[in-house]
Amino acid sequence: MTYEEYLDEVTTLMTELFDMSDEDAIKHVMRAQAADFFTLHDDLPEMRTQERAEQDARTIFEQRNKSRPHTPPKRSGKLKK
Repeated sequence: MTYEEYLDEVTTLMTELFDMSDEDAIKHVMRAQAADFFTLHDDLPEMRTQERAEQDARTIFEQRNKSRPHTPPKRSGKLKK
């Protein structure tokens, strides 16, 4: 499959395997792509298999919140002078 078809397949699998909305799945796949998760997939067509798409969907799902490991402190809303 082409690189674009592969990304579509990973996105579709995320919606099917994890009951995720299309919008959320697209967001996570795009973030993974921006972080160069799929760089080798673009260069090596043999990596674009159904089995690999399933593995990648699971990996992206597991890592979806790891990029923000902490919650920033709440602001009081008051300006300091």
